[in-house]
Amino acid sequence: MSQRNLRKALATSALALAFAGAASAQDFNEAPPNDPNQSPAFEGQTRAPVIADDIALSKDVFAGGLVNPWGMDQLPDGSWLVTERPGRLRHVGADGTLSEPITGIPEVDSRGQGGLLDVTVADDFDSTRRIWFSFAEPRGGETNATAVGTGILSEDNTALSDVEVIFQQQPAWESTLHFGSRLVFAPDGALFVTTGERSLPEPRELSQDVTTHLGKVIRITPEGGAADGNPAIEGGLPEIWSYGHRNLQGATIGPDGALWTIEHGPRGGDELNRPEAGLNYGWPVITYGINYSGEAINTGITAQEGMEQPLYFWDPSIATSNMVFYEGDLFPDWQNSLLIGSLAGQSLVRLTLDGTAVTGEARYFAGEGRIRDVDVGADGAIYLLIDAEDGQMLRVTPAE
Repeated sequence: MSQRNLRKALATSALALAFAGAASAQDFNEAPPNDPNQSPAFEGQTRAPVIADDIALSKDVFAGGLVNPWGMDQLPDGSWLVTERPGRLRHVGADGTLSEPITGIPEVDSRGQGGLLDVTVADDFDSTRRIWFSFAEPRGGETNATAVGTGILSEDNTALSDVEVIFQQQPAWESTLHFGSRLVFAPDGALFVTTGERSLPEPRELSQDVTTHLGKVIRITPEGGAADGNPAIEGGLPEIWSYGHRNLQGATIGPDGALWTIEHGPRGGDELNRPEAGLNYGWPVITYGINYSGEAINTGITAQEGMEQPLYFWDPSIATSNMVFYEGDLFPDWQNSLLIGSLAGQSLVRLTLDGTAVTGEARYFAGEGRIRDVDVGADGAIYLLIDAEDGQMLRVTPAE
């Protein structure tokens, strides 16, 4: 064995030993809320009971050398596509081998929180080799906006061809913040796209403006354009599914076949929602968060008629990223648990649910790093993307 491979093997073994059995200290509910004057709308809406979980976990570096990885999706052959925020798409082999950048990605604006964001494939990839990706698209001057592109991946996984932009968030804005954006195929074949509201005081108000795509869940066809069955929102754009969102960076289809999302709150108020067609989720009129300055947002209210309550919220914030429902064989006790990446909390969060009610929460790998994406592989293992300049793709399994 070469010295390099020996060092890698020793490092991987050390990581697995260090994290075997290492569920993080489960005292997170002891942290004081950001605003002690706010109250949840119903019991269990926040600070769910801590899950009594002593499972031993093992963590291995599946692929290293990634620069700020953001999104991933598994291909039918067991390999993966992984985005890097600076604007690169990578192929990661089933053995963890990292490719050179795949050619054909359009120009991205990688300033601030921008860049190449999510990537997804449909069930017919084997026959079409078509993929979809979201990115911060430069729109002239200092403006930009979230966009979705599609293209055909070559048989050798080195290039995209027939690349086309099928969705452009409107309006563009001079901001480097809050692009969203996750891509999720619904069971009926429509494509959900989540967007951010660009953060700044002026555009954030447009979350409530249905003539814009800011702070919305969008539902389009795989070719672009509004999907059949979208709600008829008075005066609204036909692509809008739901509105009144802040910065939606997590989305998945649940066991119930419905879309579930999570979004960043400001200081407090990260939200879990199950967005329904045509409904208003309140931002920035209502929120369980406060401004980073400590002042109230707008009038500081947390509920208003005609606006939906989150199923669950975190206060203080954990800075949610992506999420997935666990369906696999390696963790039988975790079936249908919701697994969520935490950026500021630097942990893997697990929620148990009874229908849409959160019944418990646990956190693992505290301090491991900014977990930007979470997915479940065909092998039942949990895969994590660590967002860093020297980022990694990790594989989590039960410890032997």
